[in-house]
This record gives sequence, C-alpha cells and structure tokens, in this order.
Amino acid sequence: MPDSQLSDTFAAVDLGSNSFHMKIARAVHDEVHEVDRLRERVRLASGLTKDKTLSDEALERAYVALAKFGDRLRDIPSKQIRAVGTNTLRQVKKPRAVLKKASEALGHNIEVISGQEEARLIYVGVSHSLPFDEERRLVVDIGGGSTEVIIGEGFETKRVASLFMGCVSYTQKFFPDGVISADGMKAAETAARVELETVEDGFKSLGWERGFGASGTIHAVNTVLRDNGWGQNITRKGLKKLSKALVDIGKISKLSLPGLSDDRAPVFAGGVAILRSVFESLEIESMEPANGALREGVLHDLIGRNRHEDTRATTILRLVEQYRIDAAQADRVERTALSGLKQLKRAWGLEDPDYRHLLSWACRLHEIGITISYSGYQRHGAYIVENSELAGFSRDDQALLAALIDAHRRKLSRSPFEDLTLVEEETALRLAILLRVAVVLNRHRSPRPLPPIAAAGTKKSLSIAFPIGWLDKHPLTRADLEAEAKALKKVGYELMAT
Repeated sequence: MPDSQLSDTFAAVDLGSNSFHMKIARAVHDEVHEVDRLRERVRLASGLTKDKTLSDEALERAYVALAKFGDRLRDIPSKQIRAVGTNTLRQVKKPRAVLKKASEALGHNIEVISGQEEARLIYVGVSHSLPFDEERRLVVDIGGGSTEVIIGEGFETKRVASLFMGCVSYTQKFFPDGVISADGMKAAETAARVELETVEDGFKSLGWERGFGASGTIHAVNTVLRDNGWGQNITRKGLKKLSKALVDIGKISKLSLPGLSDDRAPVFAGGVAILRSVFESLEIESMEPANGALREGVLHDLIGRNRHEDTRATTILRLVEQYRIDAAQADRVERTALSGLKQLKRAWGLEDPDYRHLLSWACRLHEIGITISYSGYQRHGAYIVENSELAGFSRDDQALLAALIDAHRRKLSRSPFEDLTLVEEETALRLAILLRVAVVLNRHRSPRPLPPIAAAGTKKSLSIAFPIGWLDKHPLTRADLEAEAKALKKVGYELMAT
C-alpha cells in the first residue's frame, strides 16, 4: 500500500473464542472502505482446561495465526491498530505470560475486553453496517464462548448483556463424542434458557422493532435455513426444523446440510441450541443477518479515537458527573501532572500518547472514592473504577487506571502494578509518581495557580525546582514533599525539591 494511504489505514483484530479475525480499512472522510480481511479458525475455547489454562496446542494455533496477522500489519501505524481478546482470554488465569507472547507474535499489544464492552462494540459494528435510523434494534451475537444480546437506537446501546454460553463450549459440553441426541439438544437449550432467565424480562420490557444477528453462527444458520427452503430469515419455525434435522443426523461427523460449511459443522449444534433458546426466551419472531460484528465495532471505535471522538473521554465525563467529583480540583491536578509528563516523557520513556490519556483520566477520577468515605478513599475509588462497566475501556485500561488511583496517596508499593498486562511495572509506577506529586502540590485546593515548576529526571529520580523562595513561603508544601520523598524512596526513587 502506498505510504500516502497509510495515515488513513486502520486495522482491527478480534481474538474470538472460535476464530481470530482481522479487518483492514481506509477511512476517507465519513466513509470506511474495507481493503483486506483475514480469518483463522483457532478454536481457542476448545483448549481451555478445567484449571483455566490454555493447552499447548491451542496456544500454538493462536501464535501461528497472530504471526500471519502481524506480517500484514507491519506497515500500519501502531496507533491505528487495535487488537482485542474476548471470552476465552477473559477466563485465563494469570494471562500476562500468554498475552505477552501473543502480543509479540502479532507485533502489537492485545487488550482483553469485558463482556459488556464486547457487547457495546458488537452493536457499534452492526449499527454501522445498517442504514442509519432511530428504530430500536435487538442484536444477538453467538461467539465461541459467550453470547451477547443488545438493544440499541442509532449508534447508542440501551441495554447490553454478555452471557456465559457459546457455540464451542456448548458443543463440547452437551454433544460429547460428537453425538447429537435429542436429550443433549434439550439439555443444551435448557441450560441456555437458565442463563437467559436473569435478563429476559428487562429486554422484553424495553422492546424493539427489528432483530439482527451477527457473526458466524447466526450467518451459518441463516444460510442453512435458506438453502433448505426453511425460510429467508431466521424464525422459530425454521429453527425447530433445523434442530430436528441435526438430531436426526445424530453425528457431528456426518453433518452434511446444504449451506453448512465444513469448518462451521464441528460447533454448529451448540450454536443452534443457543439461538433457539434466545428466540424462545425473548419471544423473537424473526431475525435478519447483519454484516457488522465485533471487528467492525473495534474499527469504528478506533477511528473515532484517532479523530478526537473517543468514547472513553465521554465515559470519564459521565463518571465525574455521576459521582460529583470536584472538577475544579481535578483540573488543577491534571494541569500539574501533564506538565510533569511533558517535561519527563523522554527521560522516563512515557512518550506514547496513551500514557497522557491514562494519566489525565486518573487525575480526573482520583477523588471518585470520596463519595463512599474520605477514609481510604483511594481504595474505594480503585474498586469503583476496576469493577464498573466503563464504555470504551478494556479490562487492562481499567486495571491500570484503578492501580493509579489506588497509588495516588498514602503508602506506595510496587504490588498494584506487578500483574498489569497493558504496561510494564516501571512505566505504571512512573505515572503514579506524577499523579502523587501533582496531588501533593495541589493539596491546598486553591484557585491561585502554581508558579512555573521545572521538572527533570533520571531512571530512578525526580527533581522539581520552584522559583527562588517559593518553598520558604509555603512550609506545608515543603513538608508534604519531604514526606513524599520518603514514600518514593521505598520503591527505589529519589525525589528532590528546591
């Protein structure tokens, strides 16, 4: 691709539980034009063991697929690539080593997103593939390890749910040894109905005008129904005929229905059982296939970030309003911290623009926990941020943001940063130090601006210089900085203030 086009080129990588997908597109004005796509059938979920580790065979399939994707991504600017992991990677215990090796194979960081965020992005992808209108839509996406159900209007979601059931996991559980029995199909549908039970009333009470299905399972079902003369769209009647046909065939190895591809057949029965249960629980009459899905949602979200339409920024603003955070104080802390970042980013290796965003958001939210209690409010704030559903944020983003908030006052240790997957421990610690010093310098909460402050640093030190005589006139600030110097010393950093 010519260099002149690379600045308009974006790539989304979706590490699903059944397949890995990559889509590359050019963003020209308000239009997005696909230029390439790749898919690798990895079946990551089939390699998830009972102790929540991934088998060597599944990991090898994943690394080989990611290396292929990485070769295609080599010339695209890093800020224009986003790779996300879904249900299976959400379940892996101690995922740091797996994600590190996977990121190396891809040549780009991989983020694990929550089920709620996956649902939001799926809806974004589907809504961008349809003509824009204000009708209320139901969107269902059955993946390898989870099923997402969403109601939205336009490009905005109204209700989302991510359910712990997928075509790979259900096929393995309810159709062992490849046998499709009537009892197995009934058990799979019953389990899916139980999973849906907690959300069905909320979705039905909200209602929708049209239903759409995304991704492989639903597209495969639609094709099979059409090619067998069981309907042009997906209906309850058509699903009943399809379910009976699968039981009549009886063996996954013998599945040979018009419209069913060889690579979809091994996980088809589980997907059909889930979809039929969704239709029954939500009383769906008809569903149309939609072209968009998670990767398209990631792509549009990524383009928005690069065009200053970042969903994460909107989420932060909503949190500030919801928890009635002192915005003026947050502004003061943010200005100070970002001034320090600007002066130290080369010395401390903080030149990635994402660090500026994350530090800015941590400044905005550092007092969010006060709404619960002033005592230990940094811990309360970290819990809120880590456990809330924050639109636009990956689980890794939230974990780092929570760690920064937790570390912004009182004792400082390295432990909150040891298991982060998004950044290295030292990088996170340096961001925390910038936040801590900014909080100390603005402890007076005064609207009067701070004087010009010069900051410099080495790998394990920070020096800040004030105008001559300023610290003498502000003995409380001097005392706070001396206390902060003792705190930083415990994590191997020297703080000097003159």
